[in-house]
Amino acid sequence: MDPHPIVLTVDDDLRRNRLTVFFRLLLAIPHFLWLFVWSLVMFFAAILHWFVALVAGRPAGGLHRFMCSYLRYQVHLTAYLTLAGNPYPGFLGEEGEYPVDVELPAEPQRQPRLTILFRLLLAVPALLLSSAFAGTGGAQFQYGRGVNARASGGGTIAFACAFLGWFASLVQGRMPKGLRDAALYGIGYSAQTGAYLLLVTDRYPNSDPTALLGGIERPPVHPVRIVGEPHDLRRSRLTVFFRLLLALPHLVWVSLWGVAVVLVSIPNWFVALFGGRPARPLHRFAARWVRYRLHVGSFLYLVANPFPGFAGAEGSYPLDLELPDERRQDRWRTAFRILLAIPALIVDAALGWALLVASVLTWFYALVRGSAPWGLRNLSAYALRYDAQTYAYLLLVTDAYPHASPLEGAEAELPPDHEPALHPLA
Repeated sequence: MDPHPIVLTVDDDLRRNRLTVFFRLLLAIPHFLWLFVWSLVMFFAAILHWFVALVAGRPAGGLHRFMCSYLRYQVHLTAYLTLAGNPYPGFLGEEGEYPVDVELPAEPQRQPRLTILFRLLLAVPALLLSSAFAGTGGAQFQYGRGVNARASGGGTIAFACAFLGWFASLVQGRMPKGLRDAALYGIGYSAQTGAYLLLVTDRYPNSDPTALLGGIERPPVHPVRIVGEPHDLRRSRLTVFFRLLLALPHLVWVSLWGVAVVLVSIPNWFVALFGGRPARPLHRFAARWVRYRLHVGSFLYLVANPFPGFAGAEGSYPLDLELPDERRQDRWRTAFRILLAIPALIVDAALGWALLVASVLTWFYALVRGSAPWGLRNLSAYALRYDAQTYAYLLLVTDAYPHASPLEGAEAELPPDHEPALHPLA
């Protein structure tokens, strides 16, 4: 597939000014007022823009540039609010003036009139997914009574990243890369959604994290990672239709097994705290449950197609989990493991909402096409991967903290003695 014409560009060194971070919302008040005024003007401009494009078969040049400035301003402001960027943004949405920017088509392109006519209806799935990312700042337009279309950056995922990043930036003077990358993912997808809705492009938004963040450096490889065959998108329409019903036995079993895992984690915590490493049998028991949880989630959320087994055996499912053996863990991290895991659980809950929305959209798509869309599948895999890393950390399977970046770890950064599994899912 050709690269998407709406591209996020990032030139950020992660350093944050503690003083401006502390007063970030207060400093942004003039931008909130300006965004409100600009959005009112945009409402009428968007209607005019739609009529012109429908009649002429392409948007007008002046209106196209006005839409681009507005979308670019949204990206700058949202990056500032979510701590994905540090400098104070300008008010005009000028290209190249902010470390987090977006490349937009310089001139309007001819678009099919049929897609222009039904653009708002066609944008609904992207708007639903954008709502999982979006919440602060955005393009809000009222089309008739009671119909609200929103394409914005921030929100469920980016709000969680900004909230946690605020504390981290005040302490360290830096925004954690994983949180920054997750916020950028939401900003980039919301920018593509806004560009599609406002007729800046007729290319549908691409939810694939690798495509959206292709120019950003990947994080180090995490010891808990998804492996498997990433290119098989075929889905059985019959099992897709009854997917929730078919998954009920697994949902019961994963819950019962989870109770047992919690119970054995208590003595395992004492073993790891005083012995410096988890007990091997208890580690394996918890690791197998984390892998089984991934198998069940992959089936339930349509990330994979086959019906999974009940044992969580390694290599038994197309989408599998690579987990470390038991090894020495830092005693301080072990002692405060539950407290330390709280930020990860917050991000995991935010990603869970995106996973739910993606699975609903995939369900409809798979019933019609008999396959899963590449972008939604990779978004769902990202959410499941982070969930697995979170529970592996919480249950002492590893003391490596979950990495919130939507990007998989760079293969070049693997230790020399590590043999990676085939086909890591990006």
